[in-house]
Amino acid sequence: MRLTLTSIFVDDQRAALDFYTNVLGFTKRHQVPVGDDFWLTVTSPDQPDGPELLLEPAGHPAVKPYRDAMITDGIPLLQLTVDDVEAEHARLTEKGVIFTQPPTDIGTGRIAVFDDTCGNLIQLIAMNPE
Repeated sequence: MRLTLTSIFVDDQRAALDFYTNVLGFTKRHQVPVGDDFWLTVTSPDQPDGPELLLEPAGHPAVKPYRDAMITDGIPLLQLTVDDVEAEHARLTEKGVIFTQPPTDIGTGRIAVFDDTCGNLIQLIAMNPE
């Protein structure tokens, strides 16, 4: 069994594609029209054949209360692994990304949390060597 796809709800697929590719550095994998929306996925340039992230339209009525509660409680909906949280924090801050939690040591690693501008909090993590 392998993980091949996971999804995150986004307010606007075009804006999300711009943010996830031009700001975060992901690569668009699929953009297939489905009615007014798209089957829109991105992948890590480090794993072009690896897991895809589906940028899912947030139109379902259950999505807004769920995401609002998660943001109110400061809970990220996605975790991205990086080699160096401080370097990524600096790079993304320079691109205008707003962090809700600066780089923080959690014992087993370092984390930081940012707003993806599409309705979600995203956590960066770099694990400490054992």
